[in-house]
Amino acid sequence: MKKHFAEFIRRGLTACGFGPLVLAVFYRILQLQGDVQTLTVDQVCVGIFSVSALAFVAGGMNFVYQIERLPLMAAILIHGGVLYVSYLAVYLVNDWLEWGTAPILVFSGIFVIGYLAIWAVIYSILRRRTARLNAILKKKQQNAAEE
Repeated sequence: MKKHFAEFIRRGLTACGFGPLVLAVFYRILQLQGDVQTLTVDQVCVGIFSVSALAFVAGGMNFVYQIERLPLMAAILIHGGVLYVSYLAVYLVNDWLEWGTAPILVFSGIFVIGYLAIWAVIYSILRRRTARLNAILKKKQQNAAEE
């Protein structure tokens, strides 16, 4: 367990440095759309701290895939659940999402669709690589059997 916690911390610290950069891009996009003209010091501080914490959690949570005893589906559900709660909290704390049933349901739908789309891409890439490796192994086995 110590090893997994250390891996979470290492990955989280690596990722959290990108939080303020992501926040700057996000605020710039909002400014270009006319949604944000000026920010208070409190808004900037809350934004920096919350997005850094989000990046720490998002980066650190990838450790669940390193736990060999944990089934892949359980790891995906834990990872997705923690990311969902983290993103929702950051959006609500920063007032990027209104409190209410409809906005949270829309956010939830977009999150689930995005998460599934990312996993579909990852799955197809891994499946293709696995098929390619299996073909190489099969060819090597056939060559070895012929010799």
